[in-house]
Parts: sequence; structure tokens; C-alpha cells
Amino acid sequence: MPIAQTGASRRSSVGHESIDGTLSGPLLQFDLAGELDRQHRDESWLHPTGRSSKTLVKYPDLRIVLIAMKANTRMQEHTAAGRISVHSLSGHIRLHLPERVVDLPAGRLLVLDRCVPHDVEATEDSAFLLTLS
Repeated sequence: MPIAQTGASRRSSVGHESIDGTLSGPLLQFDLAGELDRQHRDESWLHPTGRSSKTLVKYPDLRIVLIAMKANTRMQEHTAAGRISVHSLSGHIRLHLPERVVDLPAGRLLVLDRCVPHDVEATEDSAFLLTLS
């Protein structure tokens, strides 16, 4: 299996890296702790929005994005055309939905159907995987 070095982390891939830096192929493997460490050292982490994101996987029918958010920051309300899952890796986030608020401490997973309006609030420094299908 070929291994490509990407900064401090390693990505193993049987496939190829696309021109825009996202990966696709029959097998992808990621060091999420290494990816998060790199995100926290990136200039975007210092940006006033208080968040940093990196697309790890991009296919026509699937995208996986690693998102880090600083405490007390918020992504404004938005929707996704496809179904999504939000897997909280560290910290604590809240998703504000039209009829309720869902707490997602580390280790929790939430799945939303298409076009459900939501915003994301980080109550502490947090990281999560967003999967869009």
C-alpha cells in the first residue's frame, strides 16, 4: 500500500490524490489526531471565526470533513442537500435544529435527513467529523 506524507500526519491510500488535494480511492486511512494537531497549528485556527476545516475524502456521492471549533464559536444556520452525520470526536458541540437542541459531547453521533436547517455551537474547544452523502 503506498503511503503519502502530508505534514505531520500520514495518510495511507490505495488510490490517488486528486488535484485539489482531496483523496479518493478504494481504501483510505487517516490519522485523525495528527490531522487535528496540524489544523490547530494552521493560520485558519487563529482566524476570528474560530474554526478550521479540512476535507479528508471527496467522491461525487460522499464527502468527509474534519472540523475543529474553538469554544464559544458558532456556525450560522445552514442546510445540506444530502443526509449528514456529525460524529463528535472531542469537546462538546450543540446542534440547534428547528424544534430542539441536540447536545453532542465527545463520542456521540447524530444523523440528519436532507435539508434540515441547523447551526453548530461549540461550548468548548471541539472537533467533529462531518459526513455528507
